[in-house]
Amino acid sequence: MCGLVGIAATQSVSDRDWLSVGRDTMLHRGPDDAGEWWSEDGRVGLGHRRLSILDLSPQAHQPMRNKANGLSIVFNGEIYNHNSLRKELIAKGYVFRSHSDTEVLLVAYAAWGKNCLKHLNGMFAFALYDSRKQRLFLARDRVGEKPLFYHLADGMLQFASELKALMANPSAPRCIDMAALDCYLAMGFVPGEHCILQGYNKLPPAHALSFNLSDGTARVWKYWSVPELSTTAATGVVDEKALLDELEILLEDAVGRQLVADVPVGILLSGGLDSSLVTAMAVRRSQKVRTFSIGFPGHGELDETHHARLIARHFGTEHTELIAEPSTADLIPRLAQQFDEPMVDSSMIPTWLVSHLVRQHCTVALGGDGGDELFGGYPQYSRLLWMQQRLANIPGFVKRGVASVAERILPVGMMGRNYLQGMGVDLRCSLPLQIDGVFDVTTRHKLMQGQPSYRTVAEGIYSERISHQPDMLQRATRMDFHGYLAEDILVKVDRASMLNSLEVRAPLLDYKLVEFAYGQVPSNLKATVGDKKILLKRLANRVLPPEFEKQRKQGFSIPLAGWLKSGPFHELFWDTLTSVDCLFDRSTVQSLLKGQERGFNNGERLFALVHFELWRRHYSATL
Repeated sequence: MCGLVGIAATQSVSDRDWLSVGRDTMLHRGPDDAGEWWSEDGRVGLGHRRLSILDLSPQAHQPMRNKANGLSIVFNGEIYNHNSLRKELIAKGYVFRSHSDTEVLLVAYAAWGKNCLKHLNGMFAFALYDSRKQRLFLARDRVGEKPLFYHLADGMLQFASELKALMANPSAPRCIDMAALDCYLAMGFVPGEHCILQGYNKLPPAHALSFNLSDGTARVWKYWSVPELSTTAATGVVDEKALLDELEILLEDAVGRQLVADVPVGILLSGGLDSSLVTAMAVRRSQKVRTFSIGFPGHGELDETHHARLIARHFGTEHTELIAEPSTADLIPRLAQQFDEPMVDSSMIPTWLVSHLVRQHCTVALGGDGGDELFGGYPQYSRLLWMQQRLANIPGFVKRGVASVAERILPVGMMGRNYLQGMGVDLRCSLPLQIDGVFDVTTRHKLMQGQPSYRTVAEGIYSERISHQPDMLQRATRMDFHGYLAEDILVKVDRASMLNSLEVRAPLLDYKLVEFAYGQVPSNLKATVGDKKILLKRLANRVLPPEFEKQRKQGFSIPLAGWLKSGPFHELFWDTLTSVDCLFDRSTVQSLLKGQERGFNNGERLFALVHFELWRRHYSATL
């Protein structure tokens, strides 16, 4: 895993100093090596920080060049099928000088051009300069595991793995994008190509960008899409055994590919269903498997070490139980600096703690991310199905009236308020943002009153991203795959793990598994009103010990409500949100704080405001 930064322009770049400074703001992404290269004409500069995973020798140094073909590359990620691609390319007559997957990617482009993306199985973000064509080629992996930000203006393209690298340029604009801010307050993250700062963009997952140095134009396109559900799967009448057999083969193959590294590899074994299945597949492919679980003393409901111990004992792994020290409020400002855009997910704290502890033993770790989105694991899926069934015969105007009254009258954070608001959405063709959202329209207007340029646009952006599937569960899982997974879960894991120079891999997000889950698995084998992750649980019946608790669902979280009652977390939140320079409306913030003290569920909402304020102040961002 690495960090990359670069610039390409129609004219020779005179201000070059910021490139190395920006590169080194990402030291955490690559503590093992650093490199910088500029084209002879001064129009292209590439910088790189390296975390050595494959081929630890200097021959894998980046930026890497193929002088014979006029190619230069900086790459962040892993190409899991690099060995098979190498053999295929050697058979075509290509010669390799290293054992790195970076060189495989470079040669793959030489062989297939932009179509090389179709051949890649991995998580990646890269920038490749083709001097013969005078083009820069950027691409990001199908799911969005690796980040890539860019800024395009005045015939110049600047790009980096982390936004902070671009902010190293003293002339970089720092004005907050109001539409992105509204999305953040509504959804908890900034979606898709949008960025929290005006003039910047994220290259979305499964997208590529080509920049023409001759005229300064750029083209962005999507090279892969989640498949449509097959006609057979849509009927729900399928060969369940055949599906289960294919799932088992695909998962074992994915885990096997992702165990390959030239550094120590471990498995983040939480004791939940997904990580336990990853462990079960790993012991089939490796004689020695190292597993790690994290204990949270004093918080029994969050401590799953005994579940992890059961799996480790059953499969005979080399198991290590790590104890997380009590979290301090000082970690929140540090994470606000690391996260390039603010994000509403307090589980970034335990994610950082886990990464910090595991990095003392391994450089690479496999996790279980993706199982909930692919196979219907979130509790709200069952609740939405229940709502669809029970509320179907209630007239639409009645449901919309209830939703409106709930939003206007019930206090923010009151139990059940979000679901009452969700009644206003037609589940036959849409999805309710309110159920998973942070702040509704009314509350956002109150928070931002006094800002004349503020407009609420998030609901429209959210609606545009809903797929046109007739099946409600298909819409919900696909929305979470493209939204919550890509913009929250994967961002959280990438930033928290890379802050500790730890590479985390997700076998369940192998694109072949993604295509299987969305193209072949019917909704009735994902979730129902009374059950979740149905197909995964049937695989668990095959491969996990019979005493394993398959019905258990424990999110990775912290006791935020308890911490906010008193002590350093309480002081940090209250001091940040009641300061005179706080962006948000004072009376609305005080209402949320008082609601939290009265027992309402506003912890994550307050975290949203605190995280944004700490981020804004650190980066000196303005409206």
